[in-house]
Amino acid sequence: MIVERPEQTYVAVRKAVTMTSIAEIADRLPELFGWLTARGVEPAGPPFFRYRVIDMDRKLDIEAGFPVADAPEVEGEIFEGVLPAGRYVTVTHIGHPDRLRDVHASVLDWAARHDLTWDMAETGEGEEWGCRLEIYRTDPREQPDMNAWETEVAFRLADRGR
Repeated sequence: MIVERPEQTYVAVRKAVTMTSIAEIADRLPELFGWLTARGVEPAGPPFFRYRVIDMDRKLDIEAGFPVADAPEVEGEIFEGVLPAGRYVTVTHIGHPDRLRDVHASVLDWAARHDLTWDMAETGEGEEWGCRLEIYRTDPREQPDMNAWETEVAFRLADRGR
């Protein structure tokens, strides 16, 4: 479905990875959560990956972050950003994260059939996305079975005038 999302402040870390090394950025989420907790900041929602640049054959430029109401002063590799407001195509996946690649493909296919345009540009580095998210709604401490995890996939659409 298509939903309107407001802008959202977040804190994150960023890394260029490959399909086989995504764990290098995923494994930073507990560290980032601990950093927020140490500063008395409660996340304003579940953790997410923001795909900035995608070239499936070479690299993925990914941010791993948490939404926050107000970001504390950042340091080191941790930075503050804003997820842009706008219209997003979203779908919720229940199941193992290994199956998310198929979910992404189905979202892309659905949008193509409906003549929708993404907030994305082809560059020499790959597809540069305005906002392409995987939002991890299941806390693995409460549900260790990855086959039961709930993940929302959300891709921002281009402004209507584009």
